[in-house]
Amino acid sequence: VLGQPVVLENRPGANGVIGAGVVATAAPDGQTLLFGHVGPLTISPATQVRMPYDTLRDFAPVTQVVSAATALVVRPGLPVRTVPELLDYARAHPGVTYGSVGPGSTTHLAGEMLQLMGRAPFTHVPYQGAAPVMTDLLGGRIDIAFLNVAGVLPQIAAGGVRGIAVSTLRRAAALPDLPTVSDTLPGFEVNSWYGVLAPAAVPQPIIDRLYREIVVILRTPEITRLMNQNGLDVEATTPAEFRAKIEQDLRRWAEVVRAVGLRSE
Repeated sequence: VLGQPVVLENRPGANGVIGAGVVATAAPDGQTLLFGHVGPLTISPATQVRMPYDTLRDFAPVTQVVSAATALVVRPGLPVRTVPELLDYARAHPGVTYGSVGPGSTTHLAGEMLQLMGRAPFTHVPYQGAAPVMTDLLGGRIDIAFLNVAGVLPQIAAGGVRGIAVSTLRRAAALPDLPTVSDTLPGFEVNSWYGVLAPAAVPQPIIDRLYREIVVILRTPEITRLMNQNGLDVEATTPAEFRAKIEQDLRRWAEVVRAVGLRSE
């Protein structure tokens, strides 16, 4: 659409902070963009004392590409089928465990938010990645987890785990029969969104052009279908809407991290 090749350059490390930092200091000519995630943009600023950038000051949001829900799943033997039942069970049976893909991840903070908002005790069990979380759920060694929708779809379909809710404010297209956690706990939202951002000083006409072109692509039926098949819901928000979302999540995760006491150097 832009009439030139787009080169994808992976810069892994520090949960995405290194890659985001590269874009934060790039020339503001619209030639370097960030395909960014909620983690390095809104969670890391709350969990890390020293950050190489300020999310609101150093980036110009273009559009939130997708929302990415996590599914709240439970081992089949746990006698709960709804969020209210889960909260009641946890209050009556202290020691209910939830697995995460690691400290500070959305899957970890989702469980902490469930504790805080649901006023029910859960015990965090961190893992290194989603695969061992699912293995121990299937084996009955942990009780619940928030996991990427696409990753749990096969196990939900096969009956290996039971899905009881999704973490976004709207139901996920890939799991339309599951309610949202916010139906029980208003305001509960854990959204592992992805979006496009540019260095802060990129001229507005470039931001506007990128926004228009990306939105046209996202709204084509084949792209929407592809996203939904992978557990993602197309958003295509305006730059202003995306900035508002980032501001909201910066506040949300700062509050959760402060309540949990999760802070690192």
